[in-house]
Amino acid sequence: MLEYLSNLTADYGYIGLFITSFLASTVLPLGSEALVVVLIRNGFSLFMVVIIATLGNYLGACTSYYIGFKGRQDIIEKYLSISRATLEKADNWFQKYGTYSLLFTWLPIVGDAITVSGGILKLNFKTFTFYVIIGKLLRYLSVAYLAASI
Repeated sequence: MLEYLSNLTADYGYIGLFITSFLASTVLPLGSEALVVVLIRNGFSLFMVVIIATLGNYLGACTSYYIGFKGRQDIIEKYLSISRATLEKADNWFQKYGTYSLLFTWLPIVGDAITVSGGILKLNFKTFTFYVIIGKLLRYLSVAYLAASI
């Protein structure tokens, strides 16, 4: 895996990070954190890495929000691999924590369901954007800080 990431870094750098971050927040069960670490450890700008990873991951979340907004359960289950049970868990998060739930869209499994649920619930897109970007930015800042301090 590390060799793959090193090759991706050398070949694609920031573009590879953007694509990986976007896909990690949509249809593929992968994470972008390892690539963030590799890029920072290879001398890429910490600021640019955090901004690009956050933007890619946010736009991926927007895709999931849109699918939820359109209410396409068949697409949600088939392409996003989010079951009805996982969506129900995300709905419970919304009932318990409200829009603050969107701060946790970076979490594995339930995070994507939270963004889809935001769309299903027709949350205000500006509110969605604010909380999702803050949550994802904090995640990537944390990963970048750890990568830079190792």
